[in-house]
Amino acid sequence: MQLFEGKKGLIVGVANNHSIAWAIAEQIMAGGGVCGFTHLPDKPDDERKKNRHRVGKLIDGNPNAKFLVPLDVQSNENIAEVMETAKQELGEIDFLLHSVAYASLEDLRVPTVECSREGFKLAMDISAYSMIAVTNAARPILSKNSSVCAMTYYGGERIVPGYNMMGVCKAALDSIVKYLAFDLGPDGVRVNAISAGPLKTLASSAVGAKGMTDLYAAVSPLGDNITHEQVGKAGAYLLSDMSQGVTAEILHVDGGYNQMGSPGRLLDSYAEMIAKLK
Repeated sequence: MQLFEGKKGLIVGVANNHSIAWAIAEQIMAGGGVCGFTHLPDKPDDERKKNRHRVGKLIDGNPNAKFLVPLDVQSNENIAEVMETAKQELGEIDFLLHSVAYASLEDLRVPTVECSREGFKLAMDISAYSMIAVTNAARPILSKNSSVCAMTYYGGERIVPGYNMMGVCKAALDSIVKYLAFDLGPDGVRVNAISAGPLKTLASSAVGAKGMTDLYAAVSPLGDNITHEQVGKAGAYLLSDMSQGVTAEILHVDGGYNQMGSPGRLLDSYAEMIAKLK
């Protein structure tokens, strides 16, 4: 029996084939799970419907991809429409993946102390509050023993220069995950988050993550950076019955980087470099 055989759920936030949400969805569908997908809304004047096209070409022909609809997480009405579609197409759902974040470049690429009030509200609304809005809207169709998972990052726990305002949003998201786990626990619903190391995604490009993969490879206990497949498997674990009994957790998939109290072996490399220069 496959891990997700007979399981159905909603994947919110796939942007393209580099999205972590897509890596997780691939694992779920390969394991027999049926998924509904949302995509970023296309601009009214975009005749090519770029956002829909990027996701559509990933799922076209896959019998385990049930539907694809746009979702504006700032609209309660649109969120309700998506949940109604999920109810009609899937009935009860066994898993819900939230992978949505946004901050304007004007507010992201300045020191956090210079973030505008409107930029703060926009980033928090889309990146943090949307987790509450989407989960609450899904409650009527979440099955007993279902699982909800969000995507976070270490920049919400520690200072990561360049992550700036998004780190503040992820700190809020981390807290939201824990409180939702408490609220939904009596219904048998688990709520967790994955904190992935740096990967090539649209989000990482926006926050200027260039060079971070090499840093993680040099510092982490495993001595290497992670892959999309590794994060996909970890996400599938949290959304499957294999993780029953696990809730309110932030699962780090970063080769152990988050546990390092010093640069570790990177210091040895630095010392060797200095010795060669002398």
